[in-house]
Amino acid sequence: MGLGDQERQATAEAVPAAYDAAAFLAAIVESSDDAIVSKSLSGIITTWNKGAERIFGYTADEAVGQPITIVIPADRLDEEPAILARIQAGERVDHFETVRRRKDGNLIDISLTISPIRDDSGTIIGASKIARDISERRREAEHREMLLREMHHRIKNLFAVVASIITLAARNAVTASDLASSMKDRLMALARAHEITLPSLAGRSVEDPPATLFQLLSNILAPYGHDDHRQWTLHGDDVEVTRAKITNLALLFHELATNAAKYGALSVGDGTVDITLTISPDAIELVWLEAHGPIDADPTQPTSGFGSILEQKIAQSLDIHIERSWTPGGLLIRLSLPRLAIT
Repeated sequence: MGLGDQERQATAEAVPAAYDAAAFLAAIVESSDDAIVSKSLSGIITTWNKGAERIFGYTADEAVGQPITIVIPADRLDEEPAILARIQAGERVDHFETVRRRKDGNLIDISLTISPIRDDSGTIIGASKIARDISERRREAEHREMLLREMHHRIKNLFAVVASIITLAARNAVTASDLASSMKDRLMALARAHEITLPSLAGRSVEDPPATLFQLLSNILAPYGHDDHRQWTLHGDDVEVTRAKITNLALLFHELATNAAKYGALSVGDGTVDITLTISPDAIELVWLEAHGPIDADPTQPTSGFGSILEQKIAQSLDIHIERSWTPGGLLIRLSLPRLAIT
């Protein structure tokens, strides 16, 4: 007995005597995760596997004998005559992506492969259809596209902000070192702000709330103090901030922190900044109270420095009203703005 004869004998012994090719094929079809359906040339469903039940929600008893249009949305009914015409012409339809309707009325994205069914004489008597649910794949593609649009929008905004920062900083820088230091500090503030709002490909969706005011303030003030001696505290209610407003707010808080570090409470070891946020249905009020810092200037007097210019521009863009006053403890800054300005 040759090697080929031995292999055929071993295969024959491994397959049960009751083996039936048609039954074996039917078992494969029935166990498939894809919807495998056959229909007549008039579009009437003739077979319906378990995959079709799972994807479309109809049982085989409910589907067989019904027109295939039970799973086609009204605005896509014109697809069926075109598909049947191609099948009758002996053509195969490969990976046709479309939308179909489940029994519960929900729409799903699917990929169709449709082939002619022929009888023993070669006459086309129907069509077999394999439908794969690609809803998850489509959602992932849309999510990636949304992330790319978000990134593109952010990059454009950041370039515009950086250009503005350079222009304003150059007007007030005395030396190249001053300019470099000013730019570095402000760009790092923006980096910290955007780090907490950057969407993740594997995690948070870009529709999720990107950040809160407390998160943003914590990132901006993080360099001031340590765990055992933090020079700042946050109190009150927190509120979410939209992505479109995060850059301007980061720059505004950075200016407040920088001024406190240069001239105010954060310039001395014992100085503190206490921030209280009060939220109402229509408005937001943030009180920035410095204590134990030097009191050697009048904060109500306007200045022409970079910080004040940038602060004015941000206040105008976000409709923020800013008031400064002195208290027995130190400088008090009150920011009032409409809630819709940042949420």
